[in-house]
Amino acid sequence: MPSTDPARPWGAVLVIMPTYIEAENLERVVGTIWDQVPGVDLLIVDDASPDGTGDIADRLAASEPRIHVLHREAKLGLGAAYLAGFEWGMTHRYEVMVEMDADGSHPPAALANILSTLEGDPQLGLVIGSRWVPGGGSVGWPRSRRWLSRAANLYARLMLRIPVLDMTAGYRAYTAAAIAAITGETRGSRGYGFQIEMTVRTYDAGFGIAEVPITFRDRTAGSSKITSWIILEAMGRVAISGMLRLFLPRAAGTTSASRVGDEHS
Repeated sequence: MPSTDPARPWGAVLVIMPTYIEAENLERVVGTIWDQVPGVDLLIVDDASPDGTGDIADRLAASEPRIHVLHREAKLGLGAAYLAGFEWGMTHRYEVMVEMDADGSHPPAALANILSTLEGDPQLGLVIGSRWVPGGGSVGWPRSRRWLSRAANLYARLMLRIPVLDMTAGYRAYTAAAIAAITGETRGSRGYGFQIEMTVRTYDAGFGIAEVPITFRDRTAGSSKITSWIILEAMGRVAISGMLRLFLPRAAGTTSASRVGDEHS
């Protein structure tokens, strides 16, 4: 069950943080979350990291009741880690579930705005911390990587006809209702592909989507887990999904609303 804490203006919130070889980052990142939002719980989902990340997570959990740890037997992928975290969160009756990286790239200072936006509109099922709305951006990326991210998102937006500017973003919050509606048939996408697929499923299920600006900061320790194969996989899935959406429209009667911009900054 979620820990009892009077400082819960957004209800029971679970931050899900997948880890693989994040021993250099985990303790530092975890220590900053409650400076901004003390009323949330944290679930660390570790994929048998060979560098001792799982042991660090267990030590942190032993001294902090708001931290929980889910150990998996091998490196099974980011999408699968989040799905396991969502299942754990639903079982323990959390009302909101947040995706957050363990490398420090997602600013905890933006979490209150993300949660307030989600709480402020009952039609919303997803709020994305977006790099590509006005007020957002990235720090520490070379120009080539910024252009790659923008191009990938433009491609996905045009192919899928969904008005979201940062579909590949990994900093996001879902309502439990949205999670319950969209995770049943989610495929084994990884990285970018998983985030795009979850955005599409949320939109097609009739939930509203909002984007709020964040400044993404590239990791200062460790190495990125994104590979060329993961990017190519995502783009291939987008092409297939885009074609299917031309011939398989959303179920009759569903509606979607998307707010893109920085009106909640």
